[in-house]
Amino acid sequence: MVEVTVTPQSSLADRPVQIRVRGLSPSQLVTLRAWLKDERGERFQSHAFFRADTAGEVDPGLHGALGGSYSGVWPMGLFWFLQPDTLFRRLIKRDVAGSPFHVHLEVFDGLCLGTDPRHQPLGSCEAERWYMGPGVQRMPIREGRVRGSLFLPP
Repeated sequence: MVEVTVTPQSSLADRPVQIRVRGLSPSQLVTLRAWLKDERGERFQSHAFFRADTAGEVDPGLHGALGGSYSGVWPMGLFWFLQPDTLFRRLIKRDVAGSPFHVHLEVFDGLCLGTDPRHQPLGSCEAERWYMGPGVQRMPIREGRVRGSLFLPP
């Protein structure tokens, strides 16, 4: 059974996480895909191709991506290289305090370029990416033409 894990599963958006895939065949070629929907329902996704090591594992922090949205060793590449399905859309988080982005991570056998529903993932998991930590206070600032927010630690 193939297992995809993100550690920690829930974290702040600027904190690194570790992605691991276990249970593959040695040297198996796989596609790792990350995707999320923003607050407007727009889909953003990234993908990278990897070859499993001799233990049947993939760790983007140790193993270089062979291609896809990026190549080389980028531990957070699947998060950093998210692209919109619709051109000219930007990934913006408006409700930073109320809800996280839910990033879905999936692993597919072989090279998988599209989102064809016939392709079933070998394994998947979900990560929460929060933009405001617990206990942080957000204070709006409005002074003349200046607009912003002040974030005060607990």
